[in-house]
Amino acid sequence: MACNDVGGRGRTAVTPDWIAVDWGTSNLRVWAMGPDGILAQAMSDDGMGRLSPDRFEPALLALIAPWLGTGVKPVIACGMVGSRQGWHEAPYRAVPCAPLDRAGLVRVPVKDARVAVYIAPGLKQTRPADVMRGEETQIAGALALHPAFDGVMCLPGTHSKWAHISAGEVVSFQTYLTGEMFALLSEHSVLRHGMAGKGWDDAAFDTGLSDALSRPDRIGAQLFTLRAEGLIADLPSDQARARLSGLLIGVELAAAKPYWLGQPVTLIGAEALCRSYARALSAQGVTARILPATECTLAGLASLARTLETHP
Repeated sequence: MACNDVGGRGRTAVTPDWIAVDWGTSNLRVWAMGPDGILAQAMSDDGMGRLSPDRFEPALLALIAPWLGTGVKPVIACGMVGSRQGWHEAPYRAVPCAPLDRAGLVRVPVKDARVAVYIAPGLKQTRPADVMRGEETQIAGALALHPAFDGVMCLPGTHSKWAHISAGEVVSFQTYLTGEMFALLSEHSVLRHGMAGKGWDDAAFDTGLSDALSRPDRIGAQLFTLRAEGLIADLPSDQARARLSGLLIGVELAAAKPYWLGQPVTLIGAEALCRSYARALSAQGVTARILPATECTLAGLASLARTLETHP
């Protein structure tokens, strides 16, 4: 296990009111939370994907032990930790519904009496079939930060989510494998030969975006053009990477048009990726608000912590 004490404070002995946990496939992140926010934080690479069920509790305790004193400390977790392959399954809740609900929290059996661990469930949609796990907490956090919001929230990432929000509920949502396709194509397909480095070119991104939005049916041909231009015209890798991103985001926007057209849009996620989505939406006349993913995650978990205080 690799442990990182964010800001040098992760192992500090503090006395939190409760502990927030974002447990994904690759990483575990924890925060000691007090009345005014974060007291300390820590993370490790003990993600859900590398743990057997009996190793989840030790992995958690390895990070939060300095924060545990007398009494029972509430620990509220979201993310893949509640999946079928995770620590303890938290069954999906069906939309339309509020993104989080105290009644949906699942209590996890633990050996250490100093913690009471709860997992927030994800959401499911029957038609078209879709699921989310972790994003519902970010949506709840965004609504806690902006309670009057009605419109669409987009959560770019490995699997981008578009969610229609009305009256505090997730009405419907749709997932796109855009981030995963970018990784697969840029690292494992024939296109990888022209994708070296991490460079970027805004003009090339705009070109890919425009090409995909105007002819999304030609995406297969447009993708191979990147390879051909690399061979024939020495297309620079930064232009190739940016154009690939523009093509894939453009196809996503073309398919998600019923979500964003004429709607207020909030983007939740990593800053650089959200900027690319905001740039793409701006080209379609949509000005999107950007909210940081961690801020929304903590705001969502805090909304559950408050319900535990009143209904333990």
